[in-house]
Amino acid sequence: MASSERSRRLVRVVVLALMLLPIHTLPLLAAEQVAKPVTPAVEKAESQEKSVVKKLVGIASYYAKKFHGRATTSGERYHPEKMTAAHQSLPLGTKVLVRNLANDKEVTVVVNDRCRKKGFPFIDLSRAAARKLGFLGEGKAKVAIIPLTEDES
Repeated sequence: MASSERSRRLVRVVVLALMLLPIHTLPLLAAEQVAKPVTPAVEKAESQEKSVVKKLVGIASYYAKKFHGRATTSGERYHPEKMTAAHQSLPLGTKVLVRNLANDKEVTVVVNDRCRKKGFPFIDLSRAAARKLGFLGEGKAKVAIIPLTEDES
């Protein structure tokens, strides 16, 4: 009786360890991706990707009040009166024109943070940007997201 209980306990421990192994190695995988050197071919491919993206239609929301003063992915602190945004894939520092499709109001923001991954284009705006776009009380709006090149900025 005791040996079958021991073997069940051992199986549980092994299964738990196998389940936790992928979670434990995630930081190692992320470090490998960051440490990759940038080659001219990669830079060229990235610049081609930027030029291909003309306009994305998606949902915009804005930061909650509790995020005031917290560090963003870029390292700067979030301030609700600055024209900043969080996007899931646009490079940090990219200037983006955001147009509210309901009222055609526009605002230019700088991407300085990351937001959670979604299956559709999605952007989190500062409260000042949401106010200028006219959806501060509503919470969400359908917008066009247009990355700007350095020439257009």
